[in-house]
Amino acid sequence: MEQVSVTTDIGALLDRGAWTSYQKYLTSLAALAVIFDGFDIQILGFAIPSLTREWGIARSAFAPVLALGLAGMSAGSPFAGYCGDRYGRRPALIGCLMLFGLVTVATAFIHSVAALAVLRFLTGMGAGGALPNVSALVAEFAPARRRAAAVKLTILCVPLGGMLGGFIAARVLPIWGWRALYGIGGILPLAFAFVLWAALPESPRFLAQRPSEWARLERLLARMGRSMPDGSAFVDRTGRPGTGRAGIRELLQAPLGCDTTGLWIAFFFCLSAVYLVFGWLPAMLMAQGLNVASASQGLAVHNSGGVLGVLLWAGLVTRFGSRDPLLSGALATAGSALLILLVPVQMQGGGRTLLLLALGVNGLLINAVQTSMYALAAHVYPTAVRASGVAFAAAVGRVGAIASSLSGAAIIGAGAGAYWGTLAAVMLCTFAGLAWVRSHYPALGRDPDRSASA
Repeated sequence: MEQVSVTTDIGALLDRGAWTSYQKYLTSLAALAVIFDGFDIQILGFAIPSLTREWGIARSAFAPVLALGLAGMSAGSPFAGYCGDRYGRRPALIGCLMLFGLVTVATAFIHSVAALAVLRFLTGMGAGGALPNVSALVAEFAPARRRAAAVKLTILCVPLGGMLGGFIAARVLPIWGWRALYGIGGILPLAFAFVLWAALPESPRFLAQRPSEWARLERLLARMGRSMPDGSAFVDRTGRPGTGRAGIRELLQAPLGCDTTGLWIAFFFCLSAVYLVFGWLPAMLMAQGLNVASASQGLAVHNSGGVLGVLLWAGLVTRFGSRDPLLSGALATAGSALLILLVPVQMQGGGRTLLLLALGVNGLLINAVQTSMYALAAHVYPTAVRASGVAFAAAVGRVGAIASSLSGAAIIGAGAGAYWGTLAAVMLCTFAGLAWVRSHYPALGRDPDRSASA
């Protein structure tokens, strides 16, 4: 039997080392997958105004379709998280990209709401599973002091995908229609899945848990600038221990139970607000008199603000920890939603400019909070249950998103006051959930190994 020469703590090796160029490259590569996830999440919101005209149906007919898509995300997220913890983050992520890419392409050829609903559910399963595995991968590529920023900059690609999708939709929909938009939205993630298959390695922490993969891990660490002797053994001693069961029971029992409860409350309400915007903002703006191109531009500007918000909050969370920036961001989001009611909606003049600016500010804040929550969840949970922990939190969030999607048409029917007032109320509930979480990411200079830095 071959003698093992060195036993290395993989967590300490990664957490206390440099964030090398190769690690940054891998983070960027995984993050690009989220752009397609962000585009796909919002693509139906862009298409609904065109579909209502082409099929001659009311916008309320799409509420169940939006809800089924989110139900697919709720189902796909924990399943893909389990697969990521059991079989690897890399194959789970690639499989999710291929699933929602294929189904999005198929959606371009349908002719009924029933077919749209079925395909939207399947698309949701793939899209819902991608983000937890990307979050886990990025968290495990980065050193502890850079982990929150790395995850947040990755989740930045969700509003970036929506922003790019909005600008694409504003140009594609008036000329080629919604079918071309779905074709573009499906072909791109399919092509990128093959790029990931060729270029993206598995998480080093995941490989460290499997002795049969240690030789593969040695080669990966060498590319990260951490060459190890042949025959090295690996352990992972950092952070809170997990039982190794990637199931809901461990997430709800001590020592994770309190944090899980707070995260689930925050995700439920925050994602209900986010998807009220993603699914219904263009329809809300059109109900107030804007045309389809301007309504799509409104959602694009909302996402553009989100990109800036993610960058700002990445710095704030890294410098001050996650608690204060998250709590203040949730309160500010509620306030900005109420301020939008004071802005007039006009097609010309300063009113339209003020509306777009207000939408950008709201997008900045709500996306900053949402993406920070994914970074927080990746920090809270240890390696053995990280993908599942993030996935279950996201799945609970999608239940809230289903509720807002089903009620979106009715809320719009009640007027702009009901729409933005609902968004403000649920963000106050998000504040309460975040306040319940105890293991917030620490401020710069404090011990990053506290709680779940593994």
